[in-house]
This record gives sequence, C-alpha cells and structure tokens, in this order.
Amino acid sequence: MSHFYTHDIPLTKKEDMIKITGYIKKDIKDSGITEGIAIIHCPHTTAGITVNENADPDVVRDMLYGFGKTYPEQDPAYRHFEGNSHAHLKSSTIGASMTVIIHGGKLILGTWQDVYFCEFDGPRHRHFYVKIMEG
Repeated sequence: MSHFYTHDIPLTKKEDMIKITGYIKKDIKDSGITEGIAIIHCPHTTAGITVNENADPDVVRDMLYGFGKTYPEQDPAYRHFEGNSHAHLKSSTIGASMTVIIHGGKLILGTWQDVYFCEFDGPRHRHFYVKIMEG
C-alpha cells in the first residue's frame, strides 16, 4: 500500500531552507501507515531536499553562507544563459530526494533533525511530493 501527497510551498527569499517535517508527519498520520518509508522529492532544478539540525537557526545561515562561498552567484566562467548556475550547483549538491524511515507510525529522525526544502533561486512558488510506502 502507498499514498502520494503534493504540497505547495511559497517562498519569499532568494535563498532559504524551510522546515517541511510537519507536512511529512501529517502525511504519515493521514496515510495510516505505521511501518515503511517516506520519500520526499523536489521536482525543481534549483531547489532540493535535505535533513539537518533544527535547534540552532545559525546552522541554516551557515549552510547558506557556505554554499555561497563554494558556489558564488556571479562567476565569469559560468555560461548558463539564465544566470543561475550557482543555484543548479547547490541543488545538485543537496539532492532532489530524501528517504526517511517510518516506524511505529512516526518519522524516524534524530533529536535535532528536521527535513528542509532548500530554495536557491527564489523567491518562487514551489512544490514537493511525499510518497508514503508500507513495508
């Protein structure tokens, strides 16, 4: 058995990491599945999905800062005509999908972890998918 969910997520910043764990927990509850996996997928080439610390907001700030240093917005070597090569590089580094275990009806994450939608070319109106599979 499996269930499929789509979530819209309006973003207001050029770059951001938004906690989406609450959406996923609700999907698990609505699905009634108590053992299995949740696959979270971002269908955008300049955004991604990751798991990271939720306790200190400076972690998000530091990650965005680090990505900016590693992949600067402007670089004369970039050739992509849209001017958002940095966002494609960040998205590929983060990845488009994440799989998380469901056990006892709960999303298995560490004490300080949350699932994040990462925007690198905003602000935009985005969406992501959640597939809950029993097993």
